[in-house]
Amino acid sequence: MNIQIFGTKKCNDSKKAERFFKERGIKYQFIDMKEKGMSKGELNSVAQANGGLDNLLNPDCKDKDALALVSYISGDQKLAKLLENQQVIRTPVVRNGRQSTIGYQPDVWKGWQ
Repeated sequence: MNIQIFGTKKCNDSKKAERFFKERGIKYQFIDMKEKGMSKGELNSVAQANGGLDNLLNPDCKDKDALALVSYISGDQKLAKLLENQQVIRTPVVRNGRQSTIGYQPDVWKGWQ
């Protein structure tokens, strides 16, 4: 397994995801989205695995203006704006090759082992 956890250090669900893999002795790479976000390819891959860009959006994020902007544009513009405003993505985003999840989903991760 090649686990990547995209999240923030303050996000409780990101911390729980790290704990999940640590407790099982599974190596993972943590990427702090405040320091280094996802690349265009990574974002596309995650969006495809999870049913589109709209499913990545966090309705409870603090930046309501950016969320509104990203929510109401379409197509390639939406991808570009989401790359610029990754603070509106629900965390953690956990990737295992082409598989990925959004949010804390230990039941899905157990199936990856």
